[in-house]
Amino acid sequence: MGNNKFEIKKQMRIIICLTGMPGAGKSTIASSLKEKGFPVITMGDAVREEANRQNLEPTDYNLGSLMLKLRRDLGPGAIAHLILRKMERDYNNINVIIIDGIRSMPEVEVLKTVGYVKLLAIHASTNTRFTYTKERARPDCPSSIQDFVVRDKRELTVGISEAIALADETLSNNDLTIEELKEKGFEIIQKWIAEINKNDNNITIKHKGNNNK
Repeated sequence: MGNNKFEIKKQMRIIICLTGMPGAGKSTIASSLKEKGFPVITMGDAVREEANRQNLEPTDYNLGSLMLKLRRDLGPGAIAHLILRKMERDYNNINVIIIDGIRSMPEVEVLKTVGYVKLLAIHASTNTRFTYTKERARPDCPSSIQDFVVRDKRELTVGISEAIALADETLSNNDLTIEELKEKGFEIIQKWIAEINKNDNNITIKHKGNNNK
């Protein structure tokens, strides 16, 4: 019975996952997709919500430590389980969902239990990523390139390099304008949705602003 339940849900969902090192451009693509009507769930926001629940200040150190603790306690797919909970609570009737900030293949495997998953990796150099991160000016942003490299090393410990290497497609963001990045990301995702929809006639794309029938 439980397996059948998952299979029914899998028929209904396309889950587009974005991965890449901090500052590579994931959030830029995610924001542009949100503007087009796609629901977006950010993995980092799930961690920040958990930090708030535990009364932790959302500093880079606290969020990084919490992320590692959740994975130690609940396994490498821990954050994806938080995402599943949010999907069931807030996006139960939506068939195309964007997940911003995948950090490991175990997270992808968790999401595959409830949908067709495609993984897009965005790549950019360390200096490019640090510049983007500074411009974003989040409270947890590392203040120096040295702190940024420390953050990179922490990200690598949870398996993000494997997620990037095994992505369905990789998009280089070293020489793109913001508009070019948004356009190229959207083109890839449109192609994936069309392919999955063609191969599974049970999927009806549902997201605000989409004219597909």
